[in-house]
Amino acid sequence: MSTTTTELLKGAAELFPGEVVTQAHVRHLDLPAGAGRFALITLDNGLDHTKPTTFGPQSLANLNAAIDQVEKEAAEGAITGIGLTGKPFIFAVGADLKGVELLKEHKDALAIGKGGHDVFRRLSGLAVPTFAYYNGAAMGGGVEVGLHCSYRTVSKALPAFSLPEVFLGLVPGWGGCALLPNLIGADRAVTVIIENSLNQNRQLKGKQVFELGIADALFEGADFLEQSLIWTASVLNGTLTVERPDVDRGDAWDQAVARGRAIADSKVHGAAPAAYRALDIIAAAKDGDLGAGFDAEDQALADLIMGGELRSGIYAFNLVQKRAKRPAGAPDKALARPVTKVGVVGAGLMASQLALLFLRRLEVPVVLTDIDQARVDKGVGYVHSEIDKLLGKGRINQDKANRYKGLVSGVLDKAEGFSDADFIIEAVFEEIGVKQQVFAEVEAVAPAHAILATNTSSLSVTEMASKLKNPERVVGFHFFNPVAILPLLEIVRGERTDDASLATAFGVARKLKKTAVLVKDAPAFVVNRILTRFMGEIQNVIDEGTPVAVAEKAVEPLGLPMSPLVLLELVGPAIGLHVSETLNRAFPERFTVSENLASVVKAGKRGFYVYDSGKPELDPEVAALLKQGDVVLTEEQARDRVLDAVAQEIGLMLDEGVVAEAQDIDLCLITGAGWPFHLGGITPYLDRAGVSERVNGKKFLAPGVASVPA
Repeated sequence: MSTTTTELLKGAAELFPGEVVTQAHVRHLDLPAGAGRFALITLDNGLDHTKPTTFGPQSLANLNAAIDQVEKEAAEGAITGIGLTGKPFIFAVGADLKGVELLKEHKDALAIGKGGHDVFRRLSGLAVPTFAYYNGAAMGGGVEVGLHCSYRTVSKALPAFSLPEVFLGLVPGWGGCALLPNLIGADRAVTVIIENSLNQNRQLKGKQVFELGIADALFEGADFLEQSLIWTASVLNGTLTVERPDVDRGDAWDQAVARGRAIADSKVHGAAPAAYRALDIIAAAKDGDLGAGFDAEDQALADLIMGGELRSGIYAFNLVQKRAKRPAGAPDKALARPVTKVGVVGAGLMASQLALLFLRRLEVPVVLTDIDQARVDKGVGYVHSEIDKLLGKGRINQDKANRYKGLVSGVLDKAEGFSDADFIIEAVFEEIGVKQQVFAEVEAVAPAHAILATNTSSLSVTEMASKLKNPERVVGFHFFNPVAILPLLEIVRGERTDDASLATAFGVARKLKKTAVLVKDAPAFVVNRILTRFMGEIQNVIDEGTPVAVAEKAVEPLGLPMSPLVLLELVGPAIGLHVSETLNRAFPERFTVSENLASVVKAGKRGFYVYDSGKPELDPEVAALLKQGDVVLTEEQARDRVLDAVAQEIGLMLDEGVVAEAQDIDLCLITGAGWPFHLGGITPYLDRAGVSERVNGKKFLAPGVASVPA
C-alpha cells in the first residue's frame, strides 16, 4: 500500500467512527487443469446475509492490504491469477452511506473518491489477470470494484445488480462512469447508470448482467464459485478466449449521451444535478482516457456529497429501507390471524388487479364477485390473461401458471364465495351508500373472524362500518394505481377497528410486499389529501387567470415525475373531481371544486391535453371550456401559492394525528406518488425552502432527523 493511500484512508477512517468494517480474506487454492496456484479474496463484514457488505475507509484499507499481499505473490510468480468474491448472497453493495452523510468538508469528500479509486484501480495493474465473481447482490462500489478486474462472472441467482448513485444524488464515482461505457458501449451504460437509476432504482438480474456484456460468463447459483474457477482455469490456460465486441466511439456514443439527457430531463427536469454530472463524464469517456475519467468522478463525487441532493436521497432511502419495515403504530404481529382465502367484491380493473396481486403473493384461493356473470367472467379473464403474460415472459413456469389459474375463480353468490374467506376486500363504486350495502351483504355470509377491507381512496372507513354488527373488523386498505408497481398501501384504522384486525391487515401487507403506513380515518387519508390540495391550488391559479402553461411550469423546478395536469390525466379527471368534492365537504375553507374541472368532466374529456408527437398540448376543446379571471401570476408566485398550501395542509394533518410523524408523510408521497428521492421527501424540502416556517412558524423535522443542508 502506498504511503499516500495509507494516509488518505487513515484520515478518512477518523471521520467514519461507526463504520461496519469489511474484511478482505485471502486464501489460496490450486486451480483445475493445472492452471496453477490462485489467490481468492473474499469480502466479508462478518455479519449475516441480511447485513450487506459495504466499503468505508477502513474496509478499503483492508482490501488494499490484501492487494499488497497478492501483488507481491504475483510479482514473485507464486500465483497465476487473483479472484474477488463476496460472502454468501452478497458480493458488495458500495460505499458506507452512513459515513458519507457525516462528511462536512469538500476535501474529505474528495478523499473518499480518491481512496476508492486508488484501491480499485490497482486490480487492473497487477502482474497476473484478475477476476471478479459476482456471487450475490452487487451495487455501486461493489459493481465498480469488479469493473476494474480483467474478467467477470455472474451468478444466475444474483437478485440485484445496479449502479444506483444517480438515484441517490451521486455519480458512480469509483470507476463506473468511465469504465462501464468503455466496456459495454455508451448506450448500454446510459441504461444502467441513468435510465435504471431514475426509474426507481431498477435492478438487473444475473442473466441481464451477462447479456449486457458486463460479465463474461454466467453460471448457476448452486455451484457458482466452483464453475467460475473452472472457467478461470480455462482462461489462464489459454483454452478459452474471452471475446468482447468493439465499442462504437462514433456518433452512437454522442446519441447515447443525448438519450441520457432526454431521460434526465423527463425525470428531474434539470432540478437535480447528479444525472447530468454522470452524463458529462460518460461523454468525456469517449476518448478512453480512464485517468481523466477517474479524476472527473472524484470531483463530481465530492461536489455532490457536499450538496443537498445526496443528503435528501439518503433520508429518502432510509425511509423506504428502514422506516417502511417498521410501520409506526402497527399492532403486535402476534395478534395477526392467518389468511387462507381471499374474497374480492367487484371484478372491474382495480378489483382484478387486486385479485392478481393477492394470488401471486399469498398463493391462496381468490374469488371475485360482481353483479352479473359477464362482469365476473371479464374479471377472471383479466387475471388469466395476466398470468399468461407472465408465462410468456418466462417469469413463471407452466406449473405455476396452471396453479394460479386453478386458485382464482368468480361467482355471483357472495355466500358461495365468501363463507370460508379470511380476508375480503371491496373495490366497488366510490359512494358511501354502495359500500355500506356491500359490507352489509358480506357481513351476513362471511365468517366471524374475516377482515372486511375497503380500497376507498377518500371515504370514511368509520362511516362505512357504522351500520355493521361487527365494525371492529373493518379496515381501510388503500392501494395506489398501478397496483403492481406503486409500493404504498395506506392502512386506515376506523374508530372501532380492533388490534387483531389491524395486525392481520399489516401481516397481509407484508406478504403483498407493500409499504404499509398506518393512517387515521380522515378525509382522503394522506396522499390523496396532499395531492388534491396541491392540484387544487394549481387549478385555482388557472381559474383565476394564470395561463395553463405558466401554472404547469411553475412547479417544474421540483423535478416531479410528471406535471400536475398530466398527473390529473393519469388519475382521471372524474376521480380528481370526486376527491375534491369529498374534501370540499370536509374542509370547504381550503378545498375548492373547480368549475373548469367540472366542465372538463361533464364534456367527457380524459384530460386537458392532446398529444402531438408525444408532446402534450392544450386541447382546443378544453381551452374553449375554460373560464378564467384576470389575475395572472408569475411562475414564482404560482409556485409559492402551491407550496404554501401544501405546507399548511401537512401541518394540519400532523396536528390532527393523521400519521405518527412527518416522516410517514414523506414515506407516503415517495412510495405512493413518486415524489423524487433527490428532494428527500416533501417535509424536508419545505423546511429547506423556508416554506414550513413561513406558513406554520416552525419546521416539520427536528434538527438531525434529515441532515439536508439548504
